[in-house]
Amino acid sequence: MAKKNEIAKVDSATVQPMKQIESLILTVRGKQIMLDRDLARLYGVDTKRLNEQVKRNMERFPDDFMFQLTKEEYEVLRSQFATIENEGDSLRSQNVTTDMRGKHLKYLPYAFTENGIAMLSGVLRSPMAIATNIQIMRAFNAMRHFIGSHAQVFQRLEVMERNQLALNASQAELFAQVVENNKKLNEVFRRLDDNSEKQEKGIFYDGQIFDAYTFVNDRIREAKKRIVLIDNYVDDSVLKMMDKRAKGVSAKVYTKTISRQLSLDFDKHNAQYAPIEVEQFDRSHDRFLCIDDTVYLIGASIKDLGKKWFGFVKLEQTTDELLSKM
Repeated sequence: MAKKNEIAKVDSATVQPMKQIESLILTVRGKQIMLDRDLARLYGVDTKRLNEQVKRNMERFPDDFMFQLTKEEYEVLRSQFATIENEGDSLRSQNVTTDMRGKHLKYLPYAFTENGIAMLSGVLRSPMAIATNIQIMRAFNAMRHFIGSHAQVFQRLEVMERNQLALNASQAELFAQVVENNKKLNEVFRRLDDNSEKQEKGIFYDGQIFDAYTFVNDRIREAKKRIVLIDNYVDDSVLKMMDKRAKGVSAKVYTKTISRQLSLDFDKHNAQYAPIEVEQFDRSHDRFLCIDDTVYLIGASIKDLGKKWFGFVKLEQTTDELLSKM
């Protein structure tokens, strides 16, 4: 009876409150455990002495009662403790051992499951140890009851966490796609700004006189070496467009009929501006505009741009291939 009263006296005087003990219960390998150094502090003994007593009775502590943490498990726990302390959890930070927070570690801690802690009562028989073990068992029961009564909540939280991770992954993928699309759009705008993106085919409708005129003039300005026009119907307006070419770019016109007036227009033009050659050619039904080595098929005479519907398309043939057939 005296011993029982002694345990009760120790329990009420020095045993840690159950709330603080609950804060020392961790989850490792899917099991609820407590670390040797936390247990030693609760029992009022050195960690070394506690482990010595355990080693003398190893047959009582199989792997499901006690196991040593791996280095990876220890690092995960230490990072969790650091996070808790930074968040200001004073209860937890008071109970975390200095060794767990330190940078250096002499040995990896041992973890005791609930069964292993119950077995410690047969190894450490002091009144303090017995009273502490009773409180620890109560803490494990309270923790088990809490988890059981909130199992559905934990499951929902787990589902929410998985959904959030999936959502984060989708958002990251979408963001990466948006960034890539923005790069492509910026490249398109850049090419449009510096006129490096050329239309290769299209249709101009009646009334689009300026658009058609601009299209042909832009092609003429792009020429680096030569311009060749095959068009059965030309007048002095064609000469004015040809004059927009860069210095040193040659120009030649092939047309079905060279009238006296057209011949006079070429002569007067060439007397003042960079010369444009003209040569009779009557075997072409369509119109072709050759800019360096690029050939465009034009559906209307250059002098009539925009007056009626006409289409244009960039051909695969080169200028030399086209001229070789003449």
